[in-house]
Amino acid sequence: MTAKPFKILGIQQIAIGGVDKERLKKLWVDMLGFEFKSTFVSERENVVEDICAIGSGAHEIEVDLMQPYDIERKPAVHQTPLNHIGLWVDDLPKAVAWLSANGLRFAPGGIRNGAGGHDIAFVHPKANDEFPMCGEGVLIELVQAPPEVIAGLSS
Repeated sequence: MTAKPFKILGIQQIAIGGVDKERLKKLWVDMLGFEFKSTFVSERENVVEDICAIGSGAHEIEVDLMQPYDIERKPAVHQTPLNHIGLWVDDLPKAVAWLSANGLRFAPGGIRNGAGGHDIAFVHPKANDEFPMCGEGVLIELVQAPPEVIAGLSS
């Protein structure tokens, strides 16, 4: 394996799914004190998502509260309740290229703009013959860190 041309900087988000995100919001915002920031809706990704956060700057961590846009469609963002974790990465294109070349399977869709406005790519939770490495049952979102997060978490 060649040297990694990127660095994982820290946890960017945790995404939690449910049938009714209002119940999740009551827990995470009203009871635990996370700040509601915005709502993201994507029919294509079958999600209605409230983006909440705690902390600030490079140390801000999102908790995304997700419910399906259409409960009958896939992906079923409410199953399992811990939908995915997001990791800040300093160079997403280099990370995806290197990880793919080393056998890590990515979910369809490639690098694209995510709900929080950053470029993202998802590591697939299951391996296949072509890509024997995977998230081992966990969907992992790699998130391009903006310059201020790179500076704040690189020290």
